[in-house]
Amino acid sequence: MDKSTATAEAGRIMTDFVERTGVVGTVNRPRRYLWTDAYALCNLLSLYQQSGDDEFRRLAVALVDQVHDVLGRHRKDDPRTGWISGLDEVAGREHPTAGGLRIGKKLNERGRDEALDERLEWDRDGQYFHYLTKWMHALRRAGEVMDEARYCRWAIELAQAAHAGFTLTYPPGESVRLVWKMSIDLSYPLVPSTGLHDPPDAWVTYHALGLCAERFEAAAELPGLESEIAESAVMLATSLVPDEFLSA
Repeated sequence: MDKSTATAEAGRIMTDFVERTGVVGTVNRPRRYLWTDAYALCNLLSLYQQSGDDEFRRLAVALVDQVHDVLGRHRKDDPRTGWISGLDEVAGREHPTAGGLRIGKKLNERGRDEALDERLEWDRDGQYFHYLTKWMHALRRAGEVMDEARYCRWAIELAQAAHAGFTLTYPPGESVRLVWKMSIDLSYPLVPSTGLHDPPDAWVTYHALGLCAERFEAAAELPGLESEIAESAVMLATSLVPDEFLSA
């Protein structure tokens, strides 16, 4: 398959994706899932670069806006409403990633005092650190490809929110580490174990966001990630390993 044929086929797949998941059109309601959407955004940006077709740029912008509008807000089956960051409507639209982003799972999150069901937890909402870093990367690519600083800002603000929310001393008295899954509002851990790849993922992603910020004249106005980089470096150096691996 030559390059032009491959690009055309990829374009067909992504056009079907945005229609089927409700990014465009009125037939299908929006169905957003952060992990899948991060890869979809990167695909649309690459298609725009490869083909020069502004339609792929338009779809990339629409996908970002819908991800933030859906996953940056509380679920429709949640008594809470509005942005999960707690910001008002105007500020929330300006800083849609300031409270992190929901996973987009089928079921609502487990309550703070509700017993853990390991099988059911896979279908419950919340926030995953490794999903957030994928969206940070996708937003960074959007900033670079479309040459717009706002995407870099949103990625950095997401990094700040994620790092603050997932970096916990848990259980009390142990070392500071990144937990695997947090509640929608980042107020309590849903799965307190640590993913082995999360500290290096954080360190690499934060550095990449710093490079993204340097591309823009407004770089001095963009938030910095110096403390987050330093803390993730300590986690990486101490090689934090979950208890379940040590006892295996």
